[in-house]
Parts: sequence; structure tokens; C-alpha cells
Amino acid sequence: QVQLVESGGGLAQPGGSLRLSCAASRFTFSSYAMSWARQAPGKGLEWVSGIYRAGSDTYYADSVKGRFTISRDNAKNTVYLQMNSLKPEDTALYYCAKALYSDYVYALDAWGQGTLVTVSS
Repeated sequence: QVQLVESGGGLAQPGGSLRLSCAASRFTFSSYAMSWARQAPGKGLEWVSGIYRAGSDTYYADSVKGRFTISRDNAKNTVYLQMNSLKPEDTALYYCAKALYSDYVYALDAWGQGTLVTVSS
């Protein structure tokens, strides 16, 4: 059974930074694209960013483009989300997700438990 464990969430000030990590296990991590998604309080799930299996291509929602950077380390079975210039509207529960395919980030079939990011002064 796929296991995804997120970490790195917490409280940040507006304009600050956080780096999320997602440790993956029980599947061949290097064979699949990975994504991050988030759910803000009282709102629906929003896809945030995705990366192909080799890290060659990355994709971002317009709401985070230019501020967030996704990356992966296939040797460590870990995907990261560097979040800079944080805004209060980035407050959400952030989920790591495994894609169904190697080079398509929008079809997701496994999810972590999430890590909470709160942006507030």
C-alpha cells in the first residue's frame, strides 16, 4: 500500500517561506509523477503543483506560479515544495499525491494525510 508522509508545515509570516517534504514508500517512486494539492478552510481541494518522474517538467497553478517551486530527489524517494513570498491565502492543509502515470500530473491515485500551513502575522 502506497505511503506518503508530509512534513514541514507550520506558521509563517506573510512574505515568509516554508519548505514542505513528502516521503514516499511502498511503490517505485521514480516511476511516477507527483503532485501537491491544498485545501483551505471551508474551501474545496485545489491542485497546486506537479512534477514528472524524472523532474524534467514542472507545473504550477496560477495562484502559486513564481512563488512556489516543486522538486524531487528520486534517490531519497522524496518530493519537495519550496514556498516563498507566502500570503495569508496560502493557508491550507497541503497534501502530497502520487500520480497514476509517469508524465501526467493531474490524475492522482494516492494521498498523504496532509501538513498544515498557516500564514499569519
